[in-house]
Amino acid sequence: MASSKEYLSYILDQLSLLDGITHRAMMGEFILYKDGKIFGGIYDDRFLVKPTKSAMEKMPKAPHELPYEGAKEMLLVEDVDKCEFLRDLVTAMCEELPEPIVRGKLLKTKFFT
Repeated sequence: MASSKEYLSYILDQLSLLDGITHRAMMGEFILYKDGKIFGGIYDDRFLVKPTKSAMEKMPKAPHELPYEGAKEMLLVEDVDKCEFLRDLVTAMCEELPEPIVRGKLLKTKFFT
């Protein structure tokens, strides 16, 4: 079952306290980014996030679920109605996530003066 655009819109509204939130459609689901870092997604109309240390501390009883067959487990966010909680969760998570890899850009290096 693919995720609905209505559920995506609802989650994006709930994340509106944060700057830098973007999304990308992928095979009927939606990947969520903050400042270019993937922190979670919408899978089968479920809001799932990466199981970072801070996410597990903020949601110690969160169910671990598979976004799709063959994927790594993610945490189900059940408190999607609490904007402040979501802001704090995503902010803490993104501090732990690595910087995005920039692909397809050549670094300009000055070899000779």
